[in-house]
Amino acid sequence: MSTTTDYEILTPTARVRVRRWVYWVVAFTVVLVISVVGLLIKGGAELGQALDATNPGPAGAKALVEVLRQQGVDVTVTSTLADTEKAVTDPASTTLFVYDRDFILDETDNETLVDLADTLVLLDPNYDLLELAAPAVAMAGSVEGTVTADCSVFAATQAAEVASDGSGFRIVDDAAAAEGCFTTDEDIYSLVRVEGTDSTVSILGTTRALSNEFIGDRGNAALALNLLGENDSLVWYIPGIGDLLGEGAPTLGELSPPWVTPAILLVLLGGITAAVWRGRRFGPLVIENLPVIVRSSETMQGRARLYQSNSTRLHALDALRIGTIARVGAACGLPRSASVDDVIATVASVTGQDIRSVRSLLIDADPATDRELVSLSDDLLELEQLVASKLKPV
Repeated sequence: MSTTTDYEILTPTARVRVRRWVYWVVAFTVVLVISVVGLLIKGGAELGQALDATNPGPAGAKALVEVLRQQGVDVTVTSTLADTEKAVTDPASTTLFVYDRDFILDETDNETLVDLADTLVLLDPNYDLLELAAPAVAMAGSVEGTVTADCSVFAATQAAEVASDGSGFRIVDDAAAAEGCFTTDEDIYSLVRVEGTDSTVSILGTTRALSNEFIGDRGNAALALNLLGENDSLVWYIPGIGDLLGEGAPTLGELSPPWVTPAILLVLLGGITAAVWRGRRFGPLVIENLPVIVRSSETMQGRARLYQSNSTRLHALDALRIGTIARVGAACGLPRSASVDDVIATVASVTGQDIRSVRSLLIDADPATDRELVSLSDDLLELEQLVASKLKPV
């Protein structure tokens, strides 16, 4: 004897519904699992922004910043130019580290930036900032591979060798007091230090060397710690959204292209025109003259003649009974849902008549002649009048 599961004894409609719900539940579960796994993988691979001083992920720079603090360097992290200006209280004893990774700063910001501190470290600067801070240095594309120090800069000699993956630079003015370190075969440098009368500018292209993931490789840690820990104070500045907003956030009109406002006005005008067109009045309502007007009395007489011609006395009497039962039931306070037996019992109680005679009049009697039909019709009228008189308050 085979056993039957609960699923098998369901009706066909129920089975279809169960299968449909099972499909959607499984699909939703699969999508949810994939989304969670994707978020976990993405979160584990890249947590936070690149070289963010508070980012403990592989792309962040929290490890370098924390080691600098342990060595006694006062590190201040900023994300706006205004906060950076406040953080640099003593230009002579402050190193300003700048990494404009999103190219946020404009020409005015760059001019303000290069005069804030006497020691400036620029990580992978853009063309405008590089030209303003170190005119003797030019960009030379990207470089990669392991390179040695081959210079007298203290931070470079302590590092000995680093991975040069990042941007490279050239010294275009030999008369300038600029020294290049970590040279490739094409005289492209990963680090250039420019000594000025009152300031020192270091241009560093190895962005990966400062990240948590690669800070421990080769001489990356020695280079970063000696380059950024030269002074007692370090301001770690990565421009953020606050520099874009400026004094006040731009309005929606300022952010929108010039054609948006005329387009919106045109759409509104078209909508108003369509509303007026579709909602226009077609004139006052008029009464259409019917070709024939039939009075209710004529309708009643016509129906009576039809009953008479077909000898449908019982049909005619039933039509009268229906009206009588509805009226006497309402007069006795019965609901419209009350049955005929309830009406008969109530009418017999109110009038004091025998219930069988009331039932015969309202249901059972079948007229055999027109005389009997008229007599029963009169009895119905008398019964209705009797009920009204019994219920009439004295």
